[in-house]
Amino acid sequence: MSTLPNRIGLQLPQVEEAGATIICFEGGEIVSGLRPIAAEVPVALTFGGIPFAVMMTTPSDLEDFAVGFSLTEGIIQRADDIRSVQLEQEERGLRLVIDLIPERLHEHLARKRALSGRTGCGLCGIDDLDALPKARMPVGRAPSIPLTSIRTALSMLEGAQSLNALTRAVHAAAWADLDGTVHCVREDVGRHNALDKLIGALCRDGTNPNSGFVIVTSRCSFELVEKIAAFGTRTLVAISAPTSLALERARLLDITLVGIARSDAVTVFHGVERICRQDVQHEH
Repeated sequence: MSTLPNRIGLQLPQVEEAGATIICFEGGEIVSGLRPIAAEVPVALTFGGIPFAVMMTTPSDLEDFAVGFSLTEGIIQRADDIRSVQLEQEERGLRLVIDLIPERLHEHLARKRALSGRTGCGLCGIDDLDALPKARMPVGRAPSIPLTSIRTALSMLEGAQSLNALTRAVHAAAWADLDGTVHCVREDVGRHNALDKLIGALCRDGTNPNSGFVIVTSRCSFELVEKIAAFGTRTLVAISAPTSLALERARLLDITLVGIARSDAVTVFHGVERICRQDVQHEH
């Protein structure tokens, strides 16, 4: 039984409300309203006063996260190796200050290393909040995307994921032109890796970032918005919903963000004015 306190004093919301316009193909209706958005916050983990990593997390059960992360990273062997966990709120995120027993702290400082490559939600190469990436505004004008193009691309993508058809264990990132034709698909066990592969292929082919849009078969996180902004694309379609930080960054960069993309309905979280919907009537 751990002697670590059950709760950190600072409690933060796990869900945020954000305005979204839901476009339903069935019946040709547009319904506007608020939708709950999963909160995403950068959390820096510090051991012995030295930053170790920044992870993107939902801000709940953070004392459990501190213990579990420390154990799976090999920093501790059991929960009692942690004397206390303090949560600090800073301008750019949260900080977990983890106080280890002397033996574990000595071992940790002796072998401090960067996080190894993983499929989780850490920020690669970043060990403190001050190093979080600044927003990079894509160049060029964001294109208008017909609803029919999104539907076409989603349909094509279903049959273009050869590795996932075999394994049911990988994510995909795809590039479609403005007509919805899918030209390139990359797959990987990590959603970030799949998008990096896609962007790499597009760069090597000299693809104009504003000549189409990206589709990802995962939720839309902060890092995915950052990656397409770095490439210069202004439209991202995700099979699942965005996190709060992803939506915030998409609004800041004015990137068209479409989520919960299905054959019968999509949710436009930002940039609805750039979604062409001549065949859809507004609900009055």
